[in-house]
Amino acid sequence: MTSPASRGPVDPRLLRYARAARGFFAISAAITLAQTAVIIAFAWLLTNALVGAISGESVASLLPLLGGAAALLIARGLLLVAAEVTSARGAARASQQLRARLVSAIATLGPAWVSRRNTASLAVTAGHGLEALDAYFGRYLPQLVATVITTPLVTLTIFLADWVSGVIVVVTLPLIPIFMVLIGLATRSVQRKQFDTLRTLAARFADTVGGLGTLKLFGRHHRAAETIDTVTRAYKRETMTVLRVSFISGFALEFLASLSVALIAVTIGLRLLDGDLTLLIGLFVLLLAPEAYLPIRQVGVQFHAAAEGVAATEEIFEALTAAEGMAVTSGASVYRQSDPTIDATGLAVRRGEHTLPPVDLSVGPGELVLVQGPSGSGKSSVVAAILGFAEHDGEVRVGGEAAPEARRAAIAWAGQQHGLVSGTVAENVALGDPEPDSERVADALRRAQASSLDPGTVVGVAGSGLSGGQAQRVSIARAFYRLDPDRALILDEPSSALDRDTEAALWRELRTTANGGTPILLISHRESAREIADRVVRVEATVTR
Repeated sequence: MTSPASRGPVDPRLLRYARAARGFFAISAAITLAQTAVIIAFAWLLTNALVGAISGESVASLLPLLGGAAALLIARGLLLVAAEVTSARGAARASQQLRARLVSAIATLGPAWVSRRNTASLAVTAGHGLEALDAYFGRYLPQLVATVITTPLVTLTIFLADWVSGVIVVVTLPLIPIFMVLIGLATRSVQRKQFDTLRTLAARFADTVGGLGTLKLFGRHHRAAETIDTVTRAYKRETMTVLRVSFISGFALEFLASLSVALIAVTIGLRLLDGDLTLLIGLFVLLLAPEAYLPIRQVGVQFHAAAEGVAATEEIFEALTAAEGMAVTSGASVYRQSDPTIDATGLAVRRGEHTLPPVDLSVGPGELVLVQGPSGSGKSSVVAAILGFAEHDGEVRVGGEAAPEARRAAIAWAGQQHGLVSGTVAENVALGDPEPDSERVADALRRAQASSLDPGTVVGVAGSGLSGGQAQRVSIARAFYRLDPDRALILDEPSSALDRDTEAALWRELRTTANGGTPILLISHRESAREIADRVVRVEATVTR
């Protein structure tokens, strides 16, 4: 893989995945061009006014020059405001596009890909990491545009006005990029190390909170706290290292630029004393000289602000590339069709280095197929494979389509994890629907044996406020809400938290739904589920290499 440092000042992948940055580049270039023209014109008018005042011209004759300079100064201020607004909006849109692409990629890759990564680390990347990219799009890239446009135009103007000063600028300017490259390599290294430490800290904290009960039970919580404290101290050290590098690099760039401008000023002063240069040209060049170095100095300053966001992009690009590869391999396309028959032939789910025994099953319209087997035999893994969320061998088709996204589009399902979010019961049932239908919500709750639940009841995070059985029925209602004649229904242990009477009522509803033409795949260890099943598929617990 190509390292970030070898991709140059602009990572093309950022512009590829964040298309909003392209239009932002064009607008930023136009504003920068206008700013450059204003800078040169302002320097020329101010120089003429100063030389006129020194030569004793009347105030009346200088007023047009001063008025023009004042107008240009106001114009430059307005252009700076326009540049800030454009940068902020462009950065927000670009970051939003990247976040949307990342979420879409994770949805495409599915739980199988996510399970191989630490979710806390991924959350830090998607949250804090992408927020840090605002500085890249909003500060670093605009200064890079200014360096490409302003620096050459101002240098050319200086050269045309005084070729000696122009030569000095041309000779000294490359020194700054050379130092920037050296400093940039060091900065990216320490910034990457800092961000990795932050992700480690987030992962350790999440793991500790998740297993706090077990840690306290075995008296290991103090050791876990000490580990978090150690990582926190490491993060503090990395942060201070980043700040030291930033201060040192900023000083180096300012020192080089100041020496270069001082060299031009000394040369102009000596030539003015010798009479080789007019005061008008000397002052004009002296006013423009700092503007030639300013953009490239600011690039170095803003690079440090943007480096943390850039350090976070590697994991983002890994996800986006993997999702694109999956889409190309599968030829994924969202579809709707009228015969969502589920067919699996030789379906063998892969679990790391192990592969579960192959399973053959078929669920046609009007059929209810029950999958049973001992705990840990892979019943839920079969569901994950059908949904395209688990790696597997063999062939799986829904309605004749093999693409994972196409299979998911033709299935309404509820898993063992309820997946409830903060909000009302109705919002959880209609989750993802931009225009929820209250009648469909009520009907889905009725079919899930949860009609006693008020749709307006507020639910907390992860379904807090509801009992286990109520949360499970809301999850089932969500599947019923999405069920239509073009979809099959898959339920994974839907009655594990239900009492016997509620379970029996749910079984009757599922049998009625199947009789209406809906293919239903049911995962359940309850023997009572056999009474409503057309066929039973047995899953064994052994694994193969």
